Amino acid sequence: MEPKYFSAFKNVSNKKYQKEKFTYQVELLKLQEWALLSGKRIAIVFEGRDAAGKGSAIKRLAENLMTKHHRVVQIGSPTPKQNKSWFHTFEKLLPRKGEVVFFDRSWYSRAMIQPTMKYCTENQYKYFMSKVNDWEKSFLSDDGILIKIYLSINQHTQKQRFEIRKNHSLKYWKLSKNDIESLNKWDLYTYYKKEMFRKTSTTLAPWVIINADNKMTARLNAFRYIIDTIPYDGKGTIKNKSWNINFNENRIKLLNVDFFDLNKEQYDLLNQIKQML
Repeated sequence: MEPKYFSAFKNVSNKKYQKEKFTYQVELLKLQEWALLSGKRIAIVFEGRDAAGKGSAIKRLAENLMTKHHRVVQIGSPTPKQNKSWFHTFEKLLPRKGEVVFFDRSWYSRAMIQPTMKYCTENQYKYFMSKVNDWEKSFLSDDGILIKIYLSINQHTQKQRFEIRKNHSLKYWKLSKNDIESLNKWDLYTYYKKEMFRKTSTTLAPWVIINADNKMTARLNAFRYIIDTIPYDGKGTIKNKSWNINFNENRIKLLNVDFFDLNKEQYDLLNQIKQML
């Protein structure tokens, strides 16, 4: 099936961005709680060209989630061992029961950037493309939820962001030799991107394309798409901010000492002592 285009937000002020971001971060926390209680395994894939804003979008999505129950996986150039067993590499990185995992690039590196930059062989590319849909179907059949987001930028935006990185005292290290080389392979990457959409955007795991020339709207659209797509409990309602014992996140302060990560029995005992003081 054809990939979807999602654009709930187009142009937003910084004030509106901050307000909407907070609202969606609250919703995403409720989604995480639902996943933890239901045992769902949520994988959220971000793909896109270099400097599309994948990492910064994931940062905003994950910054207020419970740290024990989510991970961020970043994919760089494949090692020889990873190249030989690509799917096995990601089997170990997929979310466990009750976990949310964000992929800053994913197994789909083999569909776009690797063949573009000759990091994999033609046979490795063809094997991946012939097997990936069934591999994802297996994950989905085991309490898996898969969101596949492609952040789309134009060539001018990419060049502009590369130039900013090059001249930024704190971001210069983000600009690599491969980034520069990729500028000259724009059309080849586009070919592989279109092939990926054509062959791997399925009914069970469709691709969604979000315009990312404006980072603020791209982040809000990513938030909104995830929240709209996953049918978690309590969506859109005001959450009771009391602690839930199932998350093992309880804490208590006793004699000026903070006790964290208590189970119910530990909390009850310390609370009884506190009441007697």
